Amino acid sequence: MKTIALAGTLDTKGKEFLFVKETLESLGVKVLTIHTGVFEPAFTPDISNAKLAEAAGETIASIVEKRDRAHATAVLSKGMEALLPELYEAGHFDGVLSFGGTGGTSLVTPGMRALPLGVPKIMVSTVASGNTEPYIGTSDLIMMPSVVDVSGLNEISTRIFTNACLAITGMVNFEEPKTEHIDKKPLIAATMFGLTTPAVNHAKAYLEARGFEVLVFHATGVGGRTMEKLISEGYIDGVLDLTTTEWADEIVGGVLAAGPYRLEAAGKRGIPQVVSLGAMDMVNFGPFDSVPSEFSGRNFYKHNPTVTLMRTTKEENEQIGYKIAEKLNMSQGKTAIVYPLKGLSGLDVEGQAFYGPEEDAVLFETVKKHLKSSAIEQIEVDADINDERVAEAAAQKLVDFMTSQKGAN
Repeated sequence: MKTIALAGTLDTKGKEFLFVKETLESLGVKVLTIHTGVFEPAFTPDISNAKLAEAAGETIASIVEKRDRAHATAVLSKGMEALLPELYEAGHFDGVLSFGGTGGTSLVTPGMRALPLGVPKIMVSTVASGNTEPYIGTSDLIMMPSVVDVSGLNEISTRIFTNACLAITGMVNFEEPKTEHIDKKPLIAATMFGLTTPAVNHAKAYLEARGFEVLVFHATGVGGRTMEKLISEGYIDGVLDLTTTEWADEIVGGVLAAGPYRLEAAGKRGIPQVVSLGAMDMVNFGPFDSVPSEFSGRNFYKHNPTVTLMRTTKEENEQIGYKIAEKLNMSQGKTAIVYPLKGLSGLDVEGQAFYGPEEDAVLFETVKKHLKSSAIEQIEVDADINDERVAEAAAQKLVDFMTSQKGAN
């Protein structure tokens, strides 16, 4: 019989969680209850808040004494982040379910994010709309709108709660299809943007024809972070990082930055990577009227009503180039960088809005200047990034890396 971890504030929402617990049990699963609240629970949980506080290095008594809601949330969420993966690894549950408002969601989702990819995880929340990235991060947790507040049992809330119970029960009870007969292919992670799509599509087809499976990540910030996480967790065998544009946003101040650790995971794990500078000619913003005033007078392109692109300058490209070189210098495995000399995106070609050979040249020369290792191969292609010659040069180099690595093993 499968077990669902049911986590939440059993003090302030005890009646609601008891309803969910009984509903889950009626569906034929066991329930492991975890109390994430500060005060006495409405019913006895399997895992107390004292255990969570202990996992975070504090005590419930000290939390209560401080009378600080923000502090309590920070400590108990830290405890969930530490304890929930331990409970899963020990075989105590098969999936996790929770309900809450902003506080309850913040308490439980850090623990959900810490669970391995594929473990069923559902958060029924009042904030399951709009920007959910702070709660989901790069995980596969599902956020389900509660529609009404998680406060009381009524015609709407009981329907929503029941649907969530049915969903998590189905997820843990449905056996994975047998895959023993399926040939597992080496897994490649590739990065793409709308304006580098032809390049990645061609490279993907090229690699698949040679026996590789390709996962494509949209370089929108969360896409880059997700790829980096999967690489660091050992899911990926090789990387075709054609679209590193997230570094332009990170350095210049755009909205699609992937954080300071982008372009590190493959190098640290020592897996083969081929990198290019796709869409590095642009910084991303939202609607045109949302662009910060400090960029007034710059070269903009209204990609669509909700996306405004801004051309990078020579000065910005120098900063970006230095950062790319810095990250590649960390590599402990086979690494190559491909320079598409005739343009970095569909907009950076002759006759298009961001065509800038001088700006691109600064980027290329800065990367070359600061690369320290002679082991990093540098490949120049006299074409723009969406030319098939660039895609094939990059893809074939990755094939060469992976084939030689396999032979060495």
